[in-house]
Amino acid sequence: MGLKHTTSFSQMVTHMARIDFFVRQRIVAFVVFVILCGLVYVSIVVTEYDVAKGFTSIPKAVRWSTENFYPDAASFKKINKIATRLSDTIITAVTATTCASLLAFFFAIIAATSTRPHWLFSLVSRAIASLFRNVDVSAWALILLFSFGQSTFTGYLALFFVTFGFMVRVLIETIDQVSGDSIEALRATGAGAGAVITQSVIPACLPQIVSWTLFMIETNIRSATLVGILTGTGIGYLFDIYYKSLNYHAASLVIVAIVLAVLAVEALSNTVRRMML
Repeated sequence: MGLKHTTSFSQMVTHMARIDFFVRQRIVAFVVFVILCGLVYVSIVVTEYDVAKGFTSIPKAVRWSTENFYPDAASFKKINKIATRLSDTIITAVTATTCASLLAFFFAIIAATSTRPHWLFSLVSRAIASLFRNVDVSAWALILLFSFGQSTFTGYLALFFVTFGFMVRVLIETIDQVSGDSIEALRATGAGAGAVITQSVIPACLPQIVSWTLFMIETNIRSATLVGILTGTGIGYLFDIYYKSLNYHAASLVIVAIVLAVLAVEALSNTVRRMML
């Protein structure tokens, strides 16, 4: 009888703990929701944003887009120029991403907990990566404009810096999570740092490295459009010219070309990921 009462009591305690957990979760969710609503309200007041006017402007924007922002027969005469600029943008994005990923892998090796030669190397590597990652690509483009002017190299460096910072971060986590056990096993056999990297780290992390690199290529193709507007190069500059000259039909064709290019690259990268993983 005592055992039965003890079991019932423990079940009741477990049930009450579950109820308390869900109650706490609801309270936390409600508090977060209230805070977000408060931030939205403060932002509306500070910026003097007219909510009603904003919603009523949506149909007008849609109507203007359907009437003016679409490719016409005249815009297709510029398809060769658009294709050339788009290919330059894609090449810049791919080159910047692959070069940054290779350098990031080296920095990740000396920064990851399982492979770092000394904690000081890890600290310096993480600090450099954090600096490059936390400055937006548009800010890098504007900063580099003072040194390199409006050129493709400026856009390349802006994409390179941001990609490098991001890839160092994700590769550090990948190395620590994926190859930790195999590194310890190799070190137990007396393997050196070179053997650990070539026989454990690279084989274990290669699929993730390829996957993240492909992801950054997709991202940088989109970012390169904005960078091109700032640096006066690539497909972004061509879009800026057409849009500012009120040639909305040609500008819309540029947008269509960018979307198709991103979708094609995404489909290709997904195919590669399936083959690798």
